[in-house]
Amino acid sequence: MLNSMVANAPVFLLVAVRCFALIMTLPLFSTRSVPRIAKVTLAAYLAYLIFPQISLTNGMYAPYADFITPEGAFNLEYVLLLLGEGIIGIIIGFFISLIFAVFSTAGQFFAFQMGFAASEVYDSLSQVENPLMGQFLNLIAMLIFMQNHWFQTLFSGGLASSFDSLNAFSIVVHNKDLAIFMVSGLTSLFRDALIIALPLMGTLFLINVTMGILSKAAPQMNLLAEGFPILILTAFLVLATVLPQFIDFFIESFRQGFRELGRLFMILGPGGSL
Repeated sequence: MLNSMVANAPVFLLVAVRCFALIMTLPLFSTRSVPRIAKVTLAAYLAYLIFPQISLTNGMYAPYADFITPEGAFNLEYVLLLLGEGIIGIIIGFFISLIFAVFSTAGQFFAFQMGFAASEVYDSLSQVENPLMGQFLNLIAMLIFMQNHWFQTLFSGGLASSFDSLNAFSIVVHNKDLAIFMVSGLTSLFRDALIIALPLMGTLFLINVTMGILSKAAPQMNLLAEGFPILILTAFLVLATVLPQFIDFFIESFRQGFRELGRLFMILGPGGSL
C-alpha cells in the first residue's frame, strides 16, 4: 500500500487536497481550537483510506490520466486539478455549514424580540458574531449531529462517494446547475430558520401587542421596565415546551441535508442535470 502511494503520489495528493478542503470548511473541525496539525493528519488519514478506491484507468479520475505526468512533476494542468479538488471539498463543507447556519439564523430571528440582540459574542462553532440564542441552538444541533454519528456518515459515505461521482471537470461543465443548487440551498436556509423561530416570534409578537394596548389603556403603568422580564421568561418557557419538537426538526433537517447532498452528487455526476 505504501509503495503504491509513493508511486502514485500525484493522485494521493489530489485525494488529500479534497479531504483537507472539506475539513477546513466543516463545522467544528474548521474552528481555530482544532490544531492545524490535527486537521492535516485527519486529511492524510482519510486520503489513505480512500486512495485504494481511486484509479486512473476507470472511474471519475480517469480523465486526470492525461494531465498527470509519469514523473509526477508539477505543471499548470496539475495545479488546476488540485484547485478543482479543493473547490469540491469546499462545496461539500459549505453545504454542511448551510445546515448549521439554519439554527444560528433562527436564534437571531427571535433574539431581537427577547431583548438578547445586544448580547452578541463570538461563536467558535459558526465563527461569527452570534446572539446567545443562536449559539444555544447551534450547540444543540452540533450535539445532535455528533450523537447520530453523522460525522462518520459524512466521511465514510459522503466524502468517499464523492470520488465516485465528482471530479474537477464536473464543476466546470455543470457550473450553472451548481449555482442554482446553492441558491436554492440559501432559500431553504431562511425558510427552515423561519419555521424554527415562528413559535417564539409569534408568541413574543402577541405579548408586544398586548403590552402596547395596555400602555395605551393605562399610561401610568411602567410596562417598559416590566416588559423585558416578561418577554424573556415567556420565551424560555415556550422554548422549553417546544424543544423536543425542535430536536425532531433538527434531525429531519440533517437527513434532508444529506439527501440534498446526494442529489448534488447526481447533478454534478456524469449526465446529471437539474
